[in-house]
Amino acid sequence: MVVIQDVQNLMLRALFFNYYIFLCSFTYCKTTGNKYKGDQECSIISSFQFQVHSETQGFHFLHFQVMDERPETELISIPATPRVSTPEIQTPSGQRSPRPAGQKSSTAWTPTSFISPRFLSPIGTPMKKVLINMKGYLEEVGHLTKLNPQDAWLPITESRNGNAHYAAFHNLNAGVGFQALVLPVAFAFLGWSWGILSLTIAYCWQLYTLWILVQLHEAVPGKRYNRYVELAEAAFGERLGVWLALFPTVYLSAGTATALILIGGETMKLFFQIVCGPLCSSNPLTTVEWYLVFTSLCIVLSQLPNLNSIAGLSLVGAITAITYSTMVWVLSVSQQRPPIISYEPLSMPSSSAALFSVMNALGIVAFAFRGHNLVLEIQATMPSTFKNPAHVPMWRGAKVAYFFIAMCLFPVAIGGFWAYGNLMPSGGILNALYAFHSHSIPRGLLALTFLLVVFNCLSSFQIYSMPAFDNFEAGYTSRTNRPCSIWVRSGFRVFYGFVSFFIGVALPFLSSLAGLLGGLTLPVTFAYPCFMWVLIKRPPKYSFNWYFNWILGWLGVAFSLAFSIGGIWSIVNNGLKLKFFKPN
Repeated sequence: MVVIQDVQNLMLRALFFNYYIFLCSFTYCKTTGNKYKGDQECSIISSFQFQVHSETQGFHFLHFQVMDERPETELISIPATPRVSTPEIQTPSGQRSPRPAGQKSSTAWTPTSFISPRFLSPIGTPMKKVLINMKGYLEEVGHLTKLNPQDAWLPITESRNGNAHYAAFHNLNAGVGFQALVLPVAFAFLGWSWGILSLTIAYCWQLYTLWILVQLHEAVPGKRYNRYVELAEAAFGERLGVWLALFPTVYLSAGTATALILIGGETMKLFFQIVCGPLCSSNPLTTVEWYLVFTSLCIVLSQLPNLNSIAGLSLVGAITAITYSTMVWVLSVSQQRPPIISYEPLSMPSSSAALFSVMNALGIVAFAFRGHNLVLEIQATMPSTFKNPAHVPMWRGAKVAYFFIAMCLFPVAIGGFWAYGNLMPSGGILNALYAFHSHSIPRGLLALTFLLVVFNCLSSFQIYSMPAFDNFEAGYTSRTNRPCSIWVRSGFRVFYGFVSFFIGVALPFLSSLAGLLGGLTLPVTFAYPCFMWVLIKRPPKYSFNWYFNWILGWLGVAFSLAFSIGGIWSIVNNGLKLKFFKPN
């Protein structure tokens, strides 16, 4: 009987020894940074993946499972083995035998599983070191990652050393822009009460959907959704998710880049006119030439390789956005108001026209909040472990960013409407400042305001173009199975910049379609995140959370349709002048 038990113990030792040699030979762990404080990556280099299936009575049962290589990243958690004291020695009959009187209790850690050194002796000493080192690493890192090599080649996921400061810079740069300058136009149609109420509701609504996106980035254990389209595919299905999210996100990236070229070029022209004054030459640059100058500057700055590398530009964009927003409303409020100013909503010839004008004004308020199509991309630049998930620094930075966004949007809307009332031109508060006070405001202050707008447009172009750069390089790397060289990457970005310039010059009437296209992109911010939360998190049916998100989602869809109809009405009412290659 004793001989048979010794043979069984020997077989168990050999089995588990081979098992761990196999495990160690197929596992490769790479750690960058100082003592696991950088980007930890641990990948399993084979078609095998090990999983912890259960933990029963203190034992870990590990199984190998042959799996197909999947391109997406997976995070597989391994629970920490509990530390317990060394058990008492048992006799073959199963009765406990007391320790010798002079023997001290061992303070060394002994795993309570069949793979402990107690069963592996006399080879227990080296294997015990392997187990302890592996356990310490897994407890520190918290996960094993099966990496998709392509992610290390793409601009969004190439660098994962972001932090809460980077998140604040990127969110603030993406969240404040030229759309905020037209908020007083919406107040001219809505009046004081409805204007402030709609702006407050829209701010709280988009802040809630931002929180949803931050939480859904790692909603499924073992998976990070690094792009908005990826999350849409996971929630709505691959085909429907692409149909619903691809066009809005592409328009919000490429369309915003084109609009930034037009606004930046026109602002540079105004800046030059203010600085030069009457000393300007008789043959100044045309508007198209200013567009080309601005596009060239954007292309030069776009050579920065990835999203984390433009954190400095995002900081510049955030500072300039806060500064020029504050200067615009302070200069407007400090000047004398026009004598015929009125705060009554603009009257319309018919009730239908009044309704559509209100819809258009609500659309302006909704479009002032942007950047949700970049939230997951920004969060993808951060390292993430189960001990330190990425959503913690991301939400911390987002809260700071959106506090400053509120400090920019509300004063611009309220102060601009107080200064100009319903005399506000359709171009926004910047045009009103130039039209009403260009002679009373010192030329240096006015020029500084326009220069800050130019800097903000240059930095915003980079972050809004990054998803397009990522798509270009993803197509190239998937075809060639190698990263883009410097020349290929530069070629993509030069091509993208000049295509945006060409569209802005060739199709100047696209600004007339902004209401229609903006209505189609509204669900990205206000509707889709609520649906994604219900479909991925699956709250209890008919609970408050379930009702709340469904109602918000369908309200966002309804507003999207209403704003799109308002955009069509605006086109029909004002006419659409198809002027090709004739920008204003």
